[in-house]
Amino acid sequence: MTDRIVEHCRQVIEGGSKSFARAASLLDPEIRAGAYQLYAWCRYCDDVIDGQTLGHGQQPDEPANQTERLESLRATTDAALQGRPVEGLVFQGIARIVHRYGIPRRHPFELLDGMAMDVAGRRYRDFDDLRVYCYHVAGVVGVMMAHIMGIKDEPTLKRAEDLGTAMQVTNISRDVMDDARVGRVYLPLDWLAEEGVPAAEVASPARREAVARVVGRLLDRGDAFYKSADTGIAHLPFRSAWSIAAARWIYSDIGTVIRRRGPHAWDRRAYVGTGRKVWWMGWALGRTVLGRVA
Repeated sequence: MTDRIVEHCRQVIEGGSKSFARAASLLDPEIRAGAYQLYAWCRYCDDVIDGQTLGHGQQPDEPANQTERLESLRATTDAALQGRPVEGLVFQGIARIVHRYGIPRRHPFELLDGMAMDVAGRRYRDFDDLRVYCYHVAGVVGVMMAHIMGIKDEPTLKRAEDLGTAMQVTNISRDVMDDARVGRVYLPLDWLAEEGVPAAEVASPARREAVARVVGRLLDRGDAFYKSADTGIAHLPFRSAWSIAAARWIYSDIGTVIRRRGPHAWDRRAYVGTGRKVWWMGWALGRTVLGRVA
């Protein structure tokens, strides 16, 4: 019998991220269902705040409107986690996995705290400041995913956080221009200042080469987090390790595309093609197998 919550969440991930959907297909069915439910709630919250659909079509909006929507998300999530009846399959899904896998209740709200940073239009002084944001909007998602996979030890949970942080760095690098056009700047202000780029001019074509240098520097930091995450992936169950390794290599390859394009990185959206994704899935399988026999 089809689980309507899981089926709905599967459709969300397949519509919102082909990379994550492909990686999730490698998971054990039970863990895959948990991943779908986690992703769908995260995607829904992000879409509600930004007035978009499956991560696309973001439009500028008044902070007061976004704040009202954020508080509604907090209230509905809180009600769901307390076991009260709520509308919306994504809220029923997040409540289910928090209880089933012993995910600390604070973690979903930490993600919403990260969205509050966006609503407030926060800028980031330096990379350490940006890293706090990355934890809230992505690192904590990695931690929750690790709980679904049965991980409880702190060192491995920390590596899961590192992977989420690395992926968010990739997101920021890919979406620099789209974000800047709606008033959001995530690049560290000190690095922009060193390149002579005012935050208000990040999207200016005249600043493109300088911004590309800042983004290259940011991707270097992201690579360090990807490498740190690799040590945690080795501690996951086999199918989970394969899936997460595939997601790691597919996502980090977006950074390779951005670097290769240089100042033209944002002429069109950076992505990894289907053939390349399949190649990385094979690469991840080989690494996972070798890691078990070494």
